[in-house]
Amino acid sequence: MNTFPQTEQSLDPVTFEVLKNSFITAVDQMAEQMLRTCYSFVIYNRDFSNALHDADGNSVAQGNYDIAVHVGTLHNTCKEVIRVFEGEMAPGDVYAINDPYAGGTHFSDVRLVRPIFDEDKLIGFSQSNGHWSDLGGSVPGSFDVSARDMFREGMRITPVRLFRGGTFCSDVANLIAAQTRDPASIIGDIHSQAQATQVAERELLRLVRKYGRQQVTQGMQEVQDYVERAVRRRVAELPDGTWETVDYIDRDPATGEGMIPIRIKMTIKGDQIHYDFTGSHSTIASMYNSAPGATFSAVVAGTKTFFPDLPLNSGFYRMISVTAPKNSVVSAEWPVAVTGFLMPFEKIMNAIFEMWSKIMPERAIACAFNLEYLLAGGRDARKPEKPIFMFYEWLPGGWGGRNGKDGADVTTACFGTGLMSQPNEGNERVNPTRTTEFQILRDSAGPGKWRGGVGLQKTSVLLEAESAVMSYICDRERAVVWGVDGGLPSMPHGLTIRRAGDENAKWLGSVFSDYPVFSGDEFARPTAGGGGFGDPLERDPEKVKEDVIDDYVSIARAKADYGVVIREIDADLCAYEVDLAATEAARAEIRAGRRDWARTDPEIVSQKYRAGEIDALDAVRRYAVILDWETGAVLPKTTAQFRESFEARSVAHWG
Repeated sequence: MNTFPQTEQSLDPVTFEVLKNSFITAVDQMAEQMLRTCYSFVIYNRDFSNALHDADGNSVAQGNYDIAVHVGTLHNTCKEVIRVFEGEMAPGDVYAINDPYAGGTHFSDVRLVRPIFDEDKLIGFSQSNGHWSDLGGSVPGSFDVSARDMFREGMRITPVRLFRGGTFCSDVANLIAAQTRDPASIIGDIHSQAQATQVAERELLRLVRKYGRQQVTQGMQEVQDYVERAVRRRVAELPDGTWETVDYIDRDPATGEGMIPIRIKMTIKGDQIHYDFTGSHSTIASMYNSAPGATFSAVVAGTKTFFPDLPLNSGFYRMISVTAPKNSVVSAEWPVAVTGFLMPFEKIMNAIFEMWSKIMPERAIACAFNLEYLLAGGRDARKPEKPIFMFYEWLPGGWGGRNGKDGADVTTACFGTGLMSQPNEGNERVNPTRTTEFQILRDSAGPGKWRGGVGLQKTSVLLEAESAVMSYICDRERAVVWGVDGGLPSMPHGLTIRRAGDENAKWLGSVFSDYPVFSGDEFARPTAGGGGFGDPLERDPEKVKEDVIDDYVSIARAKADYGVVIREIDADLCAYEVDLAATEAARAEIRAGRRDWARTDPEIVSQKYRAGEIDALDAVRRYAVILDWETGAVLPKTTAQFRESFEARSVAHWG
């Protein structure tokens, strides 16, 4: 039975449309304010979002470039501020909150909330959320992967007043900033975010003066109802049913090897969508847990991907419900560590992509690469006036292949599509680092009829630094980015470091914190490409040749993954040709042997890897085996889980 509201809007269509777009524009103007006034390099690279809320805290509008991770959480933190300060608010007040246990994401995402009054009447709220590069805690950047509880992660800010009637509460702000490693930037970002909320206040009151309070507040309700009606009608047109899938976090440090399942069952009934996480793993002994608010945000972001043309506000949330068992990896409660919630977040999004791809095959997409964070901090010997540096960087990678199209190359993660790719020059200016390599990574894309997007490789050197440590926050070293409908996986994530003066680099993998680094150390990491879509043996050999010309695929892997034999005529002139007869023979050989290859004894694969006969791409794409990439030892539980996924997503679709 359909439950969407049957009442139509009462505002005339022109006024409704003007107000709807004005609300969004006001939020976009908040973003422009932040970009021009923020102190942190992180925020400057768009790790922020903004929102306009009604008087009850419901989201009326978000900006066109707000990052996905915040979409379903800003209304929660607004409502928590209302709960704490209801009856005490006044014009000019601004409140801060970063509490993930009250519906937020993690401590680094600090939100400033401003109540908006027309004369003495509260008519709404504006909210600015910025990722502060440090909130204290045990390591620079506040991302300690070994943290089991919040007390190693930094400062939890429950709702607190930072401006009272327009007067800056410097004592409170200084107390907060003093708990961080870069207090000057924190104070600067507080003022930047506070001014951003004032921009929305100004714009909303301008609309009130033009249209009147009643019409503007009516418009704030009607834009939510409009989105709800639109989404419910589209969902009601889809077939009822239930879809299930599973994705994994790499590991729980306390329990040894074996991936951590996140199980999702999605049910469509009428115009309602329900997501059930029953069967997902309990919380783990690291910060890779998600509190309920962040999990709901992942659900919203994943679902919204398949309704790209609609505005986003609380009306979208009304037709979604979630069941997430308490104390699971997707429903962590205080004081469990949750700063690394982005790891389950992206697994949830990609799982939702997979399920919705079956419902809307025209929009089908394979798995995207996993966001990674590199954080380093210490003393910057170049700048005695600002001795502490905070290097905090993420890289773009590849999205999954799509139905009829290759995946997007070198794109920011699905976790935060509004993020910018950080410019090397900017990072080098504010941190003692130098980039020595930054280029597309050949063979990183998951092979398929429609290949995944390509990732990249970045190598940097630490310069004049003292007492520096590094943390790397990532995943998909073992739960490798997967293909669908017969497509193949991408590649394992991980970081290597070569000490100054050493010949060889050391593999550190995808998860470590507080690792000492010194001037002259060189650190390199790739980002994976997206998973392949469809059987790679069905890819047009001419497209494979073009990928070789573009240096997206090597000649060797063109044969190994696609069965396409390419002859180099003149590399300088990008002259290559496909050997059609040899390609036909190579594809026949792969077609005849690949099912057996994917079931080879993992110990045999390990021996081949350690002997240098195969590499990591062979291990995951041909043999579906996950190894300790440093030693070559088999990870038996992880391999069994990976093979189950490989069988369902790849092998089962081969003709």
